Amino acid sequence: MPRAYASGVVPASADTVWSHIRDFNGLPSWLPAITASELTEGGSGAEVGAVRRLTLGDGGIVVERLLELNDAERRYTYEFVENPFGARRYVCTLRVAPVTAGGEAFVEWWSEFDADAADEKRLTDFFADGVYAGGIAALRDHFAAA
Repeated sequence: MPRAYASGVVPASADTVWSHIRDFNGLPSWLPAITASELTEGGSGAEVGAVRRLTLGDGGIVVERLLELNDAERRYTYEFVENPFGARRYVCTLRVAPVTAGGEAFVEWWSEFDADAADEKRLTDFFADGVYAGGIAALRDHFAAA
């Protein structure tokens, strides 16, 4: 089972970063690749079981279900319901932890999924470098400008 992973330091407190990314329906506010998000189940976006329908910049659609929301540990876990990438059994976690030495945040984002063997490396690189590292860089840029 492939594992895609990215991490980085964001120049804001863990609580500040968490409050910015916590909303399961809020990806378009901080992840450049997402142009729209609509909750199709779970009205507040903070309920386990909530389902969001994401529109990608190229018009593709991804549907995801929230599996866990843990404010104490500043993390949420979700799964693909539908995706255009060819990934199966995709489960993903986004977590924010404090960097105690400087008051910054350590953000890590990872997934495990199944895919055809010929697609594993391409998808691992796409998720890790394109989606997760790109999202963490966007957070870093957002808070550096603030």
